[in-house]
Amino acid sequence: MHDDKTVQRFIDLRVQGWSFTRLAAELNVSKPTLIAWSRKHQHTIANLVAIEREERLNQLINTTEERLSRIGAELHTAETELAKRDLSTLSTGRLLSHIESLRRQIRREAGPVQFVSTVDAIPEEEYADRIQVWKP
Repeated sequence: MHDDKTVQRFIDLRVQGWSFTRLAAELNVSKPTLIAWSRKHQHTIANLVAIEREERLNQLINTTEERLSRIGAELHTAETELAKRDLSTLSTGRLLSHIESLRRQIRREAGPVQFVSTVDAIPEEEYADRIQVWKP
């Protein structure tokens, strides 16, 4: 039997993309055991991989919150300008189109909120075959 520290190290290294061959050599654990751990902890590993990916993406590009903030500020400026205008002028139509475009960008940037959970209860010795994605 392997201790919890070894299992946690397996999860951490698997999240980093280590192969089973490399993990077996590093942890001195058989491949069948590693595969069983991978199945048992598949959701934890998948969620940690997603977190790592998001962190890497945020280092390379502006965060979604920063982009949403900029678009929101531009939308506020456009709506403030629109409030000063007579809606019968030609430039008002262009301003309305710009406002709608900004709203679409905000919806696209924000995207849907999704949570993942198992559909069935997971016995300790097994893993879940099915998951459910929650969308608002």
